[in-house]
Amino acid sequence: MKSSEFDGWERARWAGRAAAYDRSFARLCAHPAAALLDAAGVDKGHHLLDVGTGTGTVAALAASQGATVVAVDAEPSMLDLAASRLPANATVLATLPVLPFPARAFDATVGNFVINHVGNPAASVSEMTRVTRPGGRIALTVWPSPPPTPQRLWSEIFDAAGAERPSMLPRLDPGHEFPRTRDGVSALLEGAGLAEVTCTTLSWTLHIDPDDFWAGPAAGLSTAGMVFDHQPRSVIPEIRGAFEEITAAYLTGTGLLALPTTALLASGLRH
Repeated sequence: MKSSEFDGWERARWAGRAAAYDRSFARLCAHPAAALLDAAGVDKGHHLLDVGTGTGTVAALAASQGATVVAVDAEPSMLDLAASRLPANATVLATLPVLPFPARAFDATVGNFVINHVGNPAASVSEMTRVTRPGGRIALTVWPSPPPTPQRLWSEIFDAAGAERPSMLPRLDPGHEFPRTRDGVSALLEGAGLAEVTCTTLSWTLHIDPDDFWAGPAAGLSTAGMVFDHQPRSVIPEIRGAFEEITAAYLTGTGLLALPTTALLASGLRH
C-alpha cells in the first residue's frame, strides 16, 4: 500500500468521528500526556507544537502548565472539539508529513500516537524535526508490537464471533515500515538526525466503562472499526456476545474494565 493510500484510509476512518473517539480511544491515549511533555522538556512559556492532537488532550495539559500551544490535526471534527478546550486560534488543520510552519518555529514538538497513523513515519518525524528549533526536543508515543491488551482483545473478540476480516486491511508500504520496539522507534528518531535519543516503555491500566470501550470500534474507528463495518448486521450481536464474554475477565467491582497496556515513549534533541 502506498503512503497516500494509507493516509487516505486513515482520513476515512476518523472522519466525523471525534465524539466517538473522545468517548473511547481518547481515554486510552490520554495517560502518556504528562510523560510526553516531560520528555519534550516543555516548560512555562515554551512554544509547543502538538501534532495529531486529536481532541486536544496533550495540548490542553500543556496550555494549563503555561505553554503557548499550536494543535494540529488532519481531521476537522477533532479540531472542532479540541478548540473548545484550548485558547483561541490554537488549532490548525494539517496532515503529516507536511506542516504549514517555518523551520525552527517551535521550542518543542510532540506527537501522541500520531506516528501509528501516517503512511510515511520517517518523513513525518523529519518534518517534526524541521519545525523545531535547535536545542529543542521532539517526543512521541507509539503503540508497540505485539499490541497491548486493549488492541489485542478486539482480535480475540472478532475470532470468537466468527467475524470475517476485510480482504485488504491497511498496511504500510514495506519501505516505510519500522519495528514497533524500543530499538525500532529509537532508530526512527535517529534517522531524522536527532541526538540524545531515548525510548522507554510506559505501563498503566486503562479503567473504562465497557460501553465506552465498545463505542469506538462500533462507530467505525481504527482497524477494529473497519472490521465492524465489514460485517452483516446479523453478526453484530455475535460480536457483542463475544465482547461481553471475553472482557468479563477484566471487569472490576466498580463495573469498569481494567485493561493493562503499554506504549513506547521516545524523544530526541534537535541539533
